[in-house]
Amino acid sequence: SPAGGRGGGVRWVAGALGGRGAGGGRITTALAPHAPYTVTEADLTATAELARAHGLPVHLHAAENRDQTDTSLARHGVTPVEVLDRTGLLDTDLLIAHGTGIIERDLSLLERTGGRTAVATAPRGYLKFAWPDTTPVRALRAIGVPVGLATDGAASNNSLDVWESMALTSLIQKSTEGDPRWLTSRQALHHATLQSARAVGLGGSIGTLAPGRRADLILVDLTGPHTQPVHDLAATLVHSARSADVRTTIVDGRVLMRDRELLTLDVPAVVRELDQRLPALVDRSHGRRIQEYDT
Repeated sequence: SPAGGRGGGVRWVAGALGGRGAGGGRITTALAPHAPYTVTEADLTATAELARAHGLPVHLHAAENRDQTDTSLARHGVTPVEVLDRTGLLDTDLLIAHGTGIIERDLSLLERTGGRTAVATAPRGYLKFAWPDTTPVRALRAIGVPVGLATDGAASNNSLDVWESMALTSLIQKSTEGDPRWLTSRQALHHATLQSARAVGLGGSIGTLAPGRRADLILVDLTGPHTQPVHDLAATLVHSARSADVRTTIVDGRVLMRDRELLTLDVPAVVRELDQRLPALVDRSHGRRIQEYDT
């Protein structure tokens, strides 16, 4: 929430805006209140006002799972998405994390945003936590809500592999919908590229290979035995290839990895620093949780 109330929030936004547009335009800024069950409605309203005043997108967790939606209904008589509506957040460029608890009554509100609200799905975590539902991609796609692919954090997704998220999204959607024709491989690739770009407000500059777009490219090696034979390129990329098959990565025209060699990071040095920091990061001798969530 905006630190220290509205005045603190304004100071925080002013500081954050100082870095916006750096890195050749690759650095963007967003407001990120955690969730309707940890942030007051007053602060959510203040966040919406700040977002509109400064032209900033907002990212938060809402309707993460059905339990949260049911709890919100029982306590307040409204769903988490309805909280976002009455606090003005649905009138901003909003990215909702997970949304597996989005229900039928939420869809008309989300449709009204005209695509300004997007949802990020991170299916591996839902499997790990044994959530009974997943992001309703089919329903959201039908009303024009972009759905991007995500991994969530290391606590819920040990691999942090967005390529894996693409494959799992396709498979879990088939299982959930009981329809092997949904989600198709081409649709999964669309969610991994242009839909993900739209979800983070960059649909006008990345996500497709086209004149005027930024030169964000990957080169994928499909010569391995696990990708043979290539009957359908989209199906091969989604269901046979894996992230290790990416050989070269180019971002905004700059080569960051060539033939699996990272050119901008000293990986051994990073691992050494990680080894030094890990004991403090995983220390649980204090016997306390960092955060208790009453959802």
